Amino acid sequence: MKEIKRSASESRSSSLIGEYPPPRSFLGYFQRWEWMLVAVIAFVTFMNIRLSPFFLNAQNLSRTSSDFMEIGLMMLSMVFIIITGNIDLSVASNLGMSASFMGWLFNLGVNIWVAALAALILGTLGGLLNGLLIARLKLPALVVTLGTYAFFRGLAYVLLGDQAARGYPAAFTYLGQGMLPGTLIPFSVALFILLAIIFGFVLHKTTFGRYLFVIGNNQDAAFYSGVPVARIKIIIFTLSGFMAALSALIMAARFGSTRPDIASGMELSVITAAVLGGVDINGGLGTMPGAALSLLLIGLMRFGMGLLNIQGQVQGIAIGSLLILSILIPRVVRQIPSLKNIRPNIRSVLSVLGVIVLFMAFFVFFLWSRTPVLAGA
Repeated sequence: MKEIKRSASESRSSSLIGEYPPPRSFLGYFQRWEWMLVAVIAFVTFMNIRLSPFFLNAQNLSRTSSDFMEIGLMMLSMVFIIITGNIDLSVASNLGMSASFMGWLFNLGVNIWVAALAALILGTLGGLLNGLLIARLKLPALVVTLGTYAFFRGLAYVLLGDQAARGYPAAFTYLGQGMLPGTLIPFSVALFILLAIIFGFVLHKTTFGRYLFVIGNNQDAAFYSGVPVARIKIIIFTLSGFMAALSALIMAARFGSTRPDIASGMELSVITAAVLGGVDINGGLGTMPGAALSLLLIGLMRFGMGLLNIQGQVQGIAIGSLLILSILIPRVVRQIPSLKNIRPNIRSVLSVLGVIVLFMAFFVFFLWSRTPVLAGA
């Protein structure tokens, strides 16, 4: 009887902090979404190797990896936000505002490092504004960040107009273009790996991280249990603003210039990377390793499709399909409790298969419709 009570207690505790209960079978261990991502990554890598002889080129891999680091950096703080059941639609606009502010100051003759520091402060204040409106005034995160999405981007255009800031010194462009000495590892990739380890440790090994899961599972219960809900919301949205500003520096350094429309639409890629990694859009569930693996998967898919000259629209279809399937498939797989009792819900299985067939049909139709256009190009 004591063992039964202890098992039930552990299961409730795991559910409360957003983790899966201890697996009871070999199959149960591999039902975790992270392992599924590993399998998909292995499959995508195998297909890319077979389809393109340039995929395993070290310089190509090094160059393409830096193209996704701005998304990865913003994704780290986005994981925190989504786990609490919130969303931040303003991250890309904050990036654009911060980069434009830095470029505006640089055009005025301000030292690039002073301008970069000012951009970091401005982006952080933008995140703080979101946090205060959401936590103190109790406004919906979706509405607040949708408003600041337009507000921040508008400020970017006010600062630079239709002009661009360029001519950044080599010491600054190293942030986005440089490699670690003696290696082919971009500086931005090394920075992402370091921050991913730190964010992962905070999420999974600290009280602050457990608070995020508790808030995502039941915000009211967390508040009455003594969790400082408002303070934590302010912290994570402020952190999101800082990460957006940091991404602004990396992206401006990688391009060597800044325009007010920089990173337009990137907020959807950031959210996609987090949700594809297994972070529940409703909050209360997710892991940092899963998010990192999803970023790797998206990068490999886009790189491989780029080598095959597949258009960006088709790439978007593939990533969108994968995102929807990432929500449907785990619901089916988690219904398989053990090797001895494989009884998934037939309706759920049929739903997943229907979505797969639908997207495959749409994908084939798109390729067919584009054939005459490409032939005449």
